[in-house]
Amino acid sequence: MQSFFSKAKRLKIHKTAVISSRCQLGSNIEVGPYAVISDNTIIGSNTVIGAHAVIGQSTAIGESCQIYPYASVGSNPQDKKYCGEESYVTIGDHTQIREFVTINRATGEGEETRIGSDCLLLAYSHVAHNCVVGNEVVLSNAVMLAGHVQVEGGAIIGGLTGVHQFVKIGRKSMIGGASKVVQDVPPYITAAGNPAYAAGLNLIGMLRAGIDENSRQTIKKAYKILYLSGLGLEQAVIVMRQQLPKCDELEQFMNFLKQADRGICRVKAKAKRSC
Repeated sequence: MQSFFSKAKRLKIHKTAVISSRCQLGSNIEVGPYAVISDNTIIGSNTVIGAHAVIGQSTAIGESCQIYPYASVGSNPQDKKYCGEESYVTIGDHTQIREFVTINRATGEGEETRIGSDCLLLAYSHVAHNCVVGNEVVLSNAVMLAGHVQVEGGAIIGGLTGVHQFVKIGRKSMIGGASKVVQDVPPYITAAGNPAYAAGLNLIGMLRAGIDENSRQTIKKAYKILYLSGLGLEQAVIVMRQQLPKCDELEQFMNFLKQADRGICRVKAKAKRSC
């Protein structure tokens, strides 16, 4: 089957694609067979839209992204409170959205669902209304983010994991597959289980992120104060500030804890020894 080429912007648009006249296309874009691009959309240069993918209204996709076949980006929120108001989806640069991923627009006039740059959303993952996903985040297969979830940069969420609405997931944290996340996961933490519990630090992730040895040791001490000292959340933050050397990673850690409205995942209770 032949494709249609626009010499002005070097577009490669399949003749079966349906593209609104009210969208803005960058240069060197490819749109596959039967893809749909709706009104008031912006597609950045060098982005590829796969076959049968649907880009809903009021969606902005950055440069050099790849939207794989059958993905749905910018559809109406799955929320009874939504009444047709104007809302948005914004996606950064160099992000890959694999097959059958669904990303919903926000609920609330002028509100936004946002995904950062350099993210990887694997097949069947779902990002609900009003979520905010940072840069370099990985959502593995069939990860489900409920409404208003926040995922900070560099976090990795294992496949088949469900995240409760309004939960926050800290930067460079890692969540194991098939977990149920109902409370906030602090930065640099590994968590897993149903419900998810803290299982240590994401030391490999910290190392790969270029965090220096002194800062890694500081976060190790902060983890022990938070989870092994028996202190409450507020008191643990006070002790960290008093006893630990300052570094950016510690500030991020403490700031996250101070804003943990839903509480944080805790360490798994030790199994009682049989008599």
